[in-house]
Amino acid sequence: MKVLVVGSGGREHALALAIARDDVVEAVHVAPGNPGTWAMDTKYGLDHHTELGEKIRRLDPVDATAVVELAQTLATDLVVIGPEAPLVAGVADEVRAAGITCFGPSKEAAQLEGSKQYAKEVMTAAGVPTARSAYCTTQDQIEAALDEFGAPYVVKNDGLAAGKGVVVTDDRDEALAHGLACGQVVIEEYLDGPEVSLFAICDGTTAVPLIPAQDFKRVGEGDTGPNTGGMGAYCPLPWVPEGLTDAVMEQVVGPTLAEMANRGTLFQGLLYVGLALTSNGLKVVEFNVRFGDPETEAILPLLTTPLGQTLHAAATGSLGDSKLTWKDGSSIVVVYAAKGYPGTPDNTGTITIGDTPKSVQVIHCGTTFGANHTLIPKGGRILAITAQGDNLNHARERVYSYIETIDYPTGFFRPDIAAAAAQGLIEEPTI
Repeated sequence: MKVLVVGSGGREHALALAIARDDVVEAVHVAPGNPGTWAMDTKYGLDHHTELGEKIRRLDPVDATAVVELAQTLATDLVVIGPEAPLVAGVADEVRAAGITCFGPSKEAAQLEGSKQYAKEVMTAAGVPTARSAYCTTQDQIEAALDEFGAPYVVKNDGLAAGKGVVVTDDRDEALAHGLACGQVVIEEYLDGPEVSLFAICDGTTAVPLIPAQDFKRVGEGDTGPNTGGMGAYCPLPWVPEGLTDAVMEQVVGPTLAEMANRGTLFQGLLYVGLALTSNGLKVVEFNVRFGDPETEAILPLLTTPLGQTLHAAATGSLGDSKLTWKDGSSIVVVYAAKGYPGTPDNTGTITIGDTPKSVQVIHCGTTFGANHTLIPKGGRILAITAQGDNLNHARERVYSYIETIDYPTGFFRPDIAAAAAQGLIEEPTI
């Protein structure tokens, strides 16, 4: 099987590494990719100075015609679309229309992420537990909703915002300013309790869950500062209640797939369920329609089930009673970001990465090549460093020991990813 992964970030690099472990996969290419994925291509004899290599590196993920043409050129058996933008733009529909198997929801189904209000409508119709909310398009509506729900204020951009469209604050002026800047927002009641991410691979009627993970959205140590696309993650979660995954599949994923089918919109792809385990039970914070970043980088190294075959089965509606199997131990990812992120990142300087031990992976999220083939930052989140260990403390020791060997003067990372869980400081919530 030949696989084309569409995208250029850490999620796509992690997906490619996991898919490549599948014995039936002959080749996996990532387009447009990044220096980490381009290095993988040499394994399959692809020179990026050739015409085909240039076509891969220059692919626009939202250009459906270009994606189809590249998939045909590579004789691709499966296209996996990584980012949300091409999914919301309908690229998966065009790939399938060309007769190529594609993992990723249709344009209509991708509205579960493309519009917060659409997702709320689906959840309400499906009976999925979620926060009370109000859809607002005017200042009067925004102010009324802020007053109704009170602080902490939760204000979400209705559309795509690369993981940075949410403001949670006690400052009403800040909440109002964010709402006015977005134009169309969903304002919600604040949900207490720890947050959990659960991914489900879906074939339209059937779904199989991955192991729950927890990510860290705030930019600063101790969960301070503004929201980001994610500064780190870990799994499995030693503090989650027994039966959480089953409860989410029964209360959230199953009803959502059924409601989408009732609407004539089968959901085939990855459903990302962002959860809050509140004092009133589990509630959905948000849906995404693709592998989440950076949880993917922590989860996939523990997967032992062949990923390429599983994604192909989902894309062809044939998951059946599939179950995923996992390695023992813990996995963690720490994001190395450019100073200034999530504001204007400092993309000066170079990055030097040494040899990595077997238990560590360096995932490229926002890198490119500079003069003399030096590695330079490009964007906000630059690297995702993953490590596995016998337990969470072991994994943390490995990841932070290795990060200290990376020479990246204009970068920063959070030193406290998974620290509370490793110290047993998170109480088991009830669901």
